[in-house]
Amino acid sequence: MNHQEKTPEENLTELMAFVLLGFADMPHLHWFLFGLFLIIYIIILMSNGTIFLITKMDPALQSPMYFFLANFSFLEICYVSATLPRMLMNLGTQRRIMSLVACATQMCFVLMFGGTECLLLAVMAYDHYVAICNPLNYPLVMNHRVCIQLVTGSWTIGIPVMIGRTYQIFSLPFCGSNQINHFFCDIPPILKLACGDTFVNEMLVYIVSVLFIKVPFLLILGSYSKIISIILKLPSATGQAKAFSTCSSHLMVVVLFFGSAIITYLRPNTRDSEGTDKMLSLFYSILTPMFNPMIYSLRNKDVIIALRKLLCK
Repeated sequence: MNHQEKTPEENLTELMAFVLLGFADMPHLHWFLFGLFLIIYIIILMSNGTIFLITKMDPALQSPMYFFLANFSFLEICYVSATLPRMLMNLGTQRRIMSLVACATQMCFVLMFGGTECLLLAVMAYDHYVAICNPLNYPLVMNHRVCIQLVTGSWTIGIPVMIGRTYQIFSLPFCGSNQINHFFCDIPPILKLACGDTFVNEMLVYIVSVLFIKVPFLLILGSYSKIISIILKLPSATGQAKAFSTCSSHLMVVVLFFGSAIITYLRPNTRDSEGTDKMLSLFYSILTPMFNPMIYSLRNKDVIIALRKLLCK
């Protein structure tokens, strides 16, 4: 990340509110975008809600894998609800002003849910690893108590870190422009509005990103390297195909989410990157939660059967 320093000659009036520009550069499309994102939000709520419901109700979906999937679906609903309702309100009313407290609150929840998603995806990779590489001990290793502990850890480990990170960022003095070229309060555009030296804060952002994005991603890669090596040693092509099918849905979700998140938070930050950051954030925070239920339901026979049972009732 680049070292940024704003000069004292800038307007040093302390900001109490921000303006989320969002899609202000496309005023002729704001009603179209409002309708599009409203449909996307409804799809996310209904699809993730349905998966959460069937994994709780169907007796055939009571394994650890579906326990993690239920938590993941609930997390996706929380994640998009931290950004989409506000974006819809801004598009519908064209009032883009957001108080400093509201902005900090939104950032904190986005960071907490994003960090939880990274950890939960790593936990799901570990579940696949145990199921394929150590199948005889799977019921013992992934018992209900362990599953509860893994999920609880995923949800709670990041909370104090993300609250502290948000507090540090919003303890900085803000001056000059109050316009955020984004559709929600994300770290990179907020830091660009801070006065003085933001180098330490940018380094802390990078360290937290490494811990909550890069480390889980590397753990997932390690798990799948072991999984693939075991699958390739299976004697039958049918067994290989079944094992690959079990992992493929999760692997697709990992690539979609981590790919865009790593590019956003771990690449060098420049002044010309605002448009790219906005598009990447749109992808991992809104589009990916919409695709995830489709990926899991279309590539999982048990989920499809449970869906049919639910629809036939």
